[in-house]
Amino acid sequence: MQLSNTTATVTEENIKSASRSAMASLLNLTFLPVIGFIWLIYLFNKTNKPTIDRYHAWLGIKLNLFAALALGVMTLLMIFIGGFDSVWTWIYVISYFAFVHALFIVIAVWAMVRAWSGQKLRN
Repeated sequence: MQLSNTTATVTEENIKSASRSAMASLLNLTFLPVIGFIWLIYLFNKTNKPTIDRYHAWLGIKLNLFAALALGVMTLLMIFIGGFDSVWTWIYVISYFAFVHALFIVIAVWAMVRAWSGQKLRN
């Protein structure tokens, strides 16, 4: 099966590889934080430049690095604003995971659905 794409022809193997990259990105954000990112880097190194699987691997790397940066900023804000023994700490933590981290997970799921169809996140 080959789907037409604006940059190149997308094969089933490209779609499977893109789906694995999207899955590694989602796993890194949810259940297997470091292992999922290592798997994502490994998948990125196995791809060729103008393919859809390379796009989804690179998208996953950028998304996960941005999520790590947001988590770091949130942690620093918690320390500087009130510390870990502040009453507000749990409000910061729950708000971060309910709004910010959930947004990263939704983007990763959206990228996975697009990878299954052999398309980029945005055209």
